Amino acid sequence: MYIYDEIDQRIIDERVTQFRDQTRRFLAGELSEDDFRPLRLQNGLYVQRHAPMLRVAIPYGHLRSQQLRKLADIARRYDRGYAHFSTRQNIQFNWPELAKVPDILAELATVQMHAIQTSGNCVRNFTSDHFAGVAQDEVIDPRPYAEIMRQWFTFHPEFAYLPRKFKMALNGATHDRAAVFVHDIGINLIHNEQGEIGAQVIVGGGLGRTPIIGSIIKPFLPWQHLLSYCDAILRVYNRYGRRDNKYKARIKILVKALGPEVFAQMVEDEWQYTKDGPSTLTQAEFDRVAAHFQPPAYQAFASDDADYQQHLQSDPAFARWASRNVHGHKQAGYAAVTLSLKRLGTAPGDVTDAQMEAAADLADDYSFGELRVSHEQNLILADVPQHALYALWQRARALNLATPNIGMLTNMIACPGGDFCALANAKSIPIAEAIAERFEDLDYLFDVGELDLNISGCMNSCGHHHVGHIGILGVDKNGSEWYQISLGGHQGYDKHGTPAAIGKVIGPSFAQDEVAGVIEKIVGVYLDQRQDEERFIDTVKRVGIDPFKERVYAKAH
Repeated sequence: MYIYDEIDQRIIDERVTQFRDQTRRFLAGELSEDDFRPLRLQNGLYVQRHAPMLRVAIPYGHLRSQQLRKLADIARRYDRGYAHFSTRQNIQFNWPELAKVPDILAELATVQMHAIQTSGNCVRNFTSDHFAGVAQDEVIDPRPYAEIMRQWFTFHPEFAYLPRKFKMALNGATHDRAAVFVHDIGINLIHNEQGEIGAQVIVGGGLGRTPIIGSIIKPFLPWQHLLSYCDAILRVYNRYGRRDNKYKARIKILVKALGPEVFAQMVEDEWQYTKDGPSTLTQAEFDRVAAHFQPPAYQAFASDDADYQQHLQSDPAFARWASRNVHGHKQAGYAAVTLSLKRLGTAPGDVTDAQMEAAADLADDYSFGELRVSHEQNLILADVPQHALYALWQRARALNLATPNIGMLTNMIACPGGDFCALANAKSIPIAEAIAERFEDLDYLFDVGELDLNISGCMNSCGHHHVGHIGILGVDKNGSEWYQISLGGHQGYDKHGTPAAIGKVIGPSFAQDEVAGVIEKIVGVYLDQRQDEERFIDTVKRVGIDPFKERVYAKAH
């Protein structure tokens, strides 16, 4: 993974010094709240319901074990012994003391981490495929491109004060694990007919108050022009995006208002000023960055390890875990493993300091000292030898990191909701806990099969509820917390060819204590209606939402 050079390190060290002085002046009354707000936001610091919240960047979800141990240490010394992995592959601390935040940033800088541009109206953390570099369906490794773009847009002076926040995602596989169609800019790395590498550029996607599937405005962009073309997109947005109404300020609103074709032409016209200019990527620059993403020192193994196969046959619990949490790998004899952070009784994405330290140990012992954070709020060990999977499973199970539920209903994505977030209309965590308890029976869960359930506490959609097969949105109704249910959302192309889709709301919202029962009824309709091995999302597409509405509202009202 990318290692800072002297210039990178000096930049973040100096940023820590700057923010330490800004915080000192604010606490001394020398800066007003209005003065301090943009300064703290540019350093990832929010004022939340109970305390400041610090969001730390994990570029495209990559972590070294040393970095995860530092995060564990910060959770223990500066927070309440735990942290929360977000859907943007970041990590959040919910209880830091404002005066101590500069100390936290200084600690992060010692392991090449920071909180820069994790909030504010700027280009946020880049997200990507958590299986990048190892996925069997990968066409092009997106990591060097993501790192080049991260470096370009961090501290980019022209884009520090955009009309609104700006999110970008890159994917290089046939399965869209980065949800590129619901980002401000989504990039699919592809080959053209000549075998040349380029990008399919998607613009104007997003969730939130106005969910929109993005539009392809450039079917094939040679990779050398990634920076100049994205510059042109941001320049058009910066110039014409609305600043009078924050609810209409995202680029998706501009693209929708102009129409994708008109927007694409405006970008094309703008691009002519910079195309082939100094920002054109060279092979030498690509090679410099790509050198940080070379494969680790794999050993030569057989494709199917005999011991692994024997354990699959002899231990049903291990086989069940392997069927959900172990994933194929490019390298023969290796696998990628998901450490689940969705154990019953734990908020989705929450992890304790002890678990982080233990996961770092697992990374050192089994996966070349590296981990990934998925946007589904789990941890990934990307390079585990098959012969070590049984031993890894036993240790992960003892750490409560081996819940065999990846891709299933209890692998819920959820924002922190009203328990922490000042923007939330309703709590997410109690809803997730109630649903997890209702579907605790693993046999039933495996019978239900593949099903994505996403929960957001408000219209900002941090839990990506619009693209959940089942989406749950917390809403305010006369000062009370209610929950709206949607069906049929999908984050992007998968191995079955299912494209990105926004879910449809099934009807009036439900009280908190009704939600788990409603989900059970929806799953019941699916089990009644499904054909053969049909997945939940495919049944919804085939029969529509009416059968679900009839079952849910017939008994609820």
